[in-house]
Amino acid sequence: MTQMPPPVLAPDVFQRRLLGWFDAHGRHDLPWQHERTPYRVWVSEIMLQQTQVATVIPYFERFMARFPNVLALAGASQDEVLHLWTGLGYYARGRNLHKAARVVVDEHGGEFPVHNLDDMAALPGIGRSTAGAIIAQSTGQRATILDGNVKRSLSRLHAVEGWPGRPAVERRLWALAEHFTPRERLVDYTQAMMDFGATLCRRGRPDCARCPFNDVCLAHERGEERRFPESKPSKALPTRTTLMLLLCDDDGRVLLEQRPPSGLWGGLWGLPQFDDGESLRAWLDARAPGAKLAPSWASFTHVFSHFRLDITPQPARIARLDAVGEAQRWYDPEQPDSIGLAAPVKALLSSLAPFTLTAPAGPEPLHQEYSS
Repeated sequence: MTQMPPPVLAPDVFQRRLLGWFDAHGRHDLPWQHERTPYRVWVSEIMLQQTQVATVIPYFERFMARFPNVLALAGASQDEVLHLWTGLGYYARGRNLHKAARVVVDEHGGEFPVHNLDDMAALPGIGRSTAGAIIAQSTGQRATILDGNVKRSLSRLHAVEGWPGRPAVERRLWALAEHFTPRERLVDYTQAMMDFGATLCRRGRPDCARCPFNDVCLAHERGEERRFPESKPSKALPTRTTLMLLLCDDDGRVLLEQRPPSGLWGGLWGLPQFDDGESLRAWLDARAPGAKLAPSWASFTHVFSHFRLDITPQPARIARLDAVGEAQRWYDPEQPDSIGLAAPVKALLSSLAPFTLTAPAGPEPLHQEYSS
């Protein structure tokens, strides 16, 4: 086995430099920092996965206003939760948040198991690093984190070769993260590690001139800051196509269907989707006889992390259709319901003028979001 090189700094030196930088330049007034309960920290950590702080803040504040504690969240419907998550992306996070709240209430008496890392990590949607962040941030107990910001910072500081998703590379990074984690000021330290990667050791443009580690950073010494961490081996994203049916009645309502509870846009409400025009027309003949098709709208692309979806909206009108199937509902864009909507569906619905089936004025809807 190849022996790993030693860390570039002793833990106490690393901690002193990092916390000195944080005291002067870190973020101290984020909404979830006041007050730091396990519930508030947990919601913020889940929202912050793959999402920037500025985007998260208004979602977090709306979420706290509606669900001020885990009992309120556990007692809510999935529709209510996903409605407040709409537009934040990666919808599995919202579904898992709801599931975890119910586990906390049903199996832990409404209290987060913050004194047991394994129990925290076992909650839906959490895992080892997020569990560590929740424990450290809400209780001050010693717990190690290794989110994307920390991986990037440690990879550059030590010029760690390889994609962090590889088990051997990840083990090396966990060892470094554990090596540097202190036993005091855990709340500040974990926030400092996240802030350092997000605001200074940034992905595209690291600010090496202001970095408290620029004299020991191996990537900086080599002039290879952008090479670390190494990217995941790339492969071309496949493209799929779909027709989305915009079936409107004379009251201006649009027919929606609820997606299955897991998978693409799981649990969200969306437009009926079809692989081709033939299957769409067969569906209308069976479910909405008498519906009349209008010219289709221009196609647009929605980008997921693992494929591209080319969407063609297909408007149709029916005078009235009172009977709808299971997991279907009529939706009035002028008086929207509090339900979770797939992001491109929300964009399409917001572009509808009452009682029209013509394409919306201005540019065709285009929404790109890495979500599931």
